[in-house]
Amino acid sequence: MELAGKRILLIVAGGIAAYKTLDLVRRLGEAGASVRAILTRGGAQFVTPLSLAALTGEKVYEDLFSLTDEAEMGHIRLSREADLLVVAPATADLLARMAAGLADDLATTTLLATDKPVLVAPAMNVRMWLHPATQDNMALLARRGVAVIGPDDGAMACNEYGPGRMAEPPAILARIAEMLAPGSAPGSAEARPLAGRRALVTSGPTHEPIDPVRYIANRSSGRQGHAIAAALAAAGADTVLVSGPVTLPAPTGVTLVPVETARDMLAACRAALPADIAVCAAAVADWRVADAAGQKLKKSGDGPPPLDLVENPDILADLAAAGPVRPRLVVGFAAETEQVVAHGEAKRRRKGCDWIVANDVSPATGTFGGTDNTVHLLRADGVESWPAMSKSEVGRRLAAAIAAALAADTPAADTPAAAAVRRA
Repeated sequence: MELAGKRILLIVAGGIAAYKTLDLVRRLGEAGASVRAILTRGGAQFVTPLSLAALTGEKVYEDLFSLTDEAEMGHIRLSREADLLVVAPATADLLARMAAGLADDLATTTLLATDKPVLVAPAMNVRMWLHPATQDNMALLARRGVAVIGPDDGAMACNEYGPGRMAEPPAILARIAEMLAPGSAPGSAEARPLAGRRALVTSGPTHEPIDPVRYIANRSSGRQGHAIAAALAAAGADTVLVSGPVTLPAPTGVTLVPVETARDMLAACRAALPADIAVCAAAVADWRVADAAGQKLKKSGDGPPPLDLVENPDILADLAAAGPVRPRLVVGFAAETEQVVAHGEAKRRRKGCDWIVANDVSPATGTFGGTDNTVHLLRADGVESWPAMSKSEVGRRLAAAIAAALAADTPAADTPAAAAVRRA
């Protein structure tokens, strides 16, 4: 990864994830970038100025009111001599102060004074991340053009589990490279290659009722589908996310349509047409109870009650055969526990979709409910196997592949879905 000549201003806030920034600085240096660091008062509780100075080879800036620093550099020059500002970790407090436009220390003053792109890597307790205040702040920052990577799901220092872990340094480095690539300035066609397109994504499980308190479902967390929706929206697509029951917040910039059952999901997908892109990442229950009980089923000495199961509608096949409003590109998922590529290719042909993203969900992989994924992209012209990566990175890579495929096809302005977006 080549970042020779690029100048990064790294802002390190006060969270336990601050230790990861030392690895990020090392990787940036290996890629050829120069790094200056601002260390907040909280950040200094976790990493030392000496550590950052040793790795960056530069003075570390901490004090807004330092006469020496202001005379030699000044927060205005500090902010504008960088090609990119990176906040890692970005704590809930710092994100809130960014959203409010505060300038009460060197970090927030520099962020308010900059005219350069900003990337934040949130890191905080899961409940803090999911709090409506934090989500509102993130939505506001996104509207202002602030880019975000993560947070990832996983175990935290506070002994809780969920979204809130700072993205790993290799993922942050890759995102920095994307943002500094030629033509990737905010608002450019290269940065938003799906602008004018409409995308439909399904995510999560479906819950098929047995009685008022029991249902048939599966282990899908929705993380992969939500990551794909977020990536498509970041690439400029007008994105509708039809999601079964999950505990994840709606990604920034998407229209969320929550559903419960497979029949609900199919109706919501049909209502979202026309679309240029459909990605069916939801793990839809294959069967449902023909007549769900109106009252809770009780145990009896006669054994469990018989359940008359019937097949659910096939949402992927339905979208792939949608006639005049069929999306230009229909992508399905194949969650397999054996012969992943062979079963995935059979599914692609059987469903009539254009692409299948096949992945191994056997228990040993940790894919269901986990943060990483290893997938194979199956197309009519062959198989592309991707290395193990985060589900967020899978989403970005899939969005890039979709953008490239559509760019080689009909221009966005000529598609029915694009016309519908313009009329709206």
